[in-house]
Amino acid sequence: MTVTTKRPSYLQALVPLLALIAMLSSSVYLFGEDSSYGPNQIALLIAAAIATVIAFKNGHRWESIEAGITSGISVALGAILIILMVGSLIGTWLLAGIVPTMIYYGLELLSPSWFYAAACVICAIVALSIGSSWTTAATIGVALIGVATGMELSLAITAGAVVSGAYFGDKMSPLSDTTNLAPAVAGTELFGHIRYMSLTAFPALAISIVLFLILGFRASSDANLSSLVAMQEELQGIFNIGLHMLIPLLVLFALAVAKKPALPSILVGALVGGLWALLFQGDLVASLAAERPFLLVGALEVVWLALASGVQIQATSAEITSLISGGGMESMINTVWLIISAMTFGAVMETTGALQKLIRGILKLVKSTGSLVTATVFTCFGANVLTADQYMAIVLPGRMFREAYADQGLDPRVLSRTLESSGTITSALIPWNTCGAYMFSVLGVYPLHYAPFAFFLLLVPTLTVAYAFADFKILKLPKTDAHENSTATA
Repeated sequence: MTVTTKRPSYLQALVPLLALIAMLSSSVYLFGEDSSYGPNQIALLIAAAIATVIAFKNGHRWESIEAGITSGISVALGAILIILMVGSLIGTWLLAGIVPTMIYYGLELLSPSWFYAAACVICAIVALSIGSSWTTAATIGVALIGVATGMELSLAITAGAVVSGAYFGDKMSPLSDTTNLAPAVAGTELFGHIRYMSLTAFPALAISIVLFLILGFRASSDANLSSLVAMQEELQGIFNIGLHMLIPLLVLFALAVAKKPALPSILVGALVGGLWALLFQGDLVASLAAERPFLLVGALEVVWLALASGVQIQATSAEITSLISGGGMESMINTVWLIISAMTFGAVMETTGALQKLIRGILKLVKSTGSLVTATVFTCFGANVLTADQYMAIVLPGRMFREAYADQGLDPRVLSRTLESSGTITSALIPWNTCGAYMFSVLGVYPLHYAPFAFFLLLVPTLTVAYAFADFKILKLPKTDAHENSTATA
């Protein structure tokens, strides 16, 4: 029997979105930075239920909606597997001292004569090594704010440098969950996305460093760097630090350059990290395996658990303990939960025609690649403002604009880069967004105060739009692929 369905009205399409915005806003108000650990997921699923009820009213059947949800979630399955494997890699790289080694040498770059620029570079290195702008800000960032206070330097500029470096490293790191999510939503692969993202990220970072150097010319040369020196000494006391500890990083980098698939490459990196832990961090592994009856079996168990549940390494301060502990697939479960919930909402909105209804008005204004990219940037920023969540600012616009990019014959990497350049990066500029609220809570500087100095966060979306209007480095699909994509989406 043929089932006749009606297209939703603008009001019907808006109701689930407005309900989601209201629930996410309430979630952030009630739970703060913990809103992403359950409350936001519930909000997404309830909003999906509201969209489903409206779809029933328009004649849709549950079987078709369920098929749409399954198809929508399947888009993100590759990213979910990579994110889980990234958790394992972080666990073994912490245990092996690979991440602490990168942090140690990053701190070597700090000098009073270029404090702001050095702060940006250090945070970039640390975030690149751990794949988390939040952890970088909460550890190295806090230490740098302390140093800036002692030197009587601008805390707003320092926070801008910390956030700029942290988000550069986050966006260039295959360990970052949002860096995995954006290409999954856009329909491309991880390392290709990172290489394409680097075309805007590296120039933005270079310009940011120059600006921080200019701002830092008057920095005092009598800086007290004791807290950062103490951090280096602590890392050296826990781990064997040396350049040979960076070999696993080079292995992963070589696999990325060789364009090997992300999932097996990250698995290789995680396993090499486990081997490095056994070879070079014997004392640490032995101390963690002390309660096991057989040392060799205990050492293997420690590495196994690092892959599954991460590591907990105690330091003298809570900040350093937080910096060198964590990882494991288990640490990524909440992110996976959030992605599945977000993709469920997006899939219901798309399957029932609500997403297409919302985007139709926007696409009427799109006349070129430049205007399409600009519309995506402003939609992502608007999603950050309205939903207060960077994941939503990637998933919803990604679902909305994916067909439009295919219709214009654009490579999916153009969409994935645009999503990252505006969805993730602008989140820390908004005080009520979970990212902006978190940065304020750890750095103690209000987002609107550091925003003028968060040069990287301002430059990346600007360069993305400029590249699009200039048709510079804009990847196009071969005509046959573009035709097939257009036919498939039709």
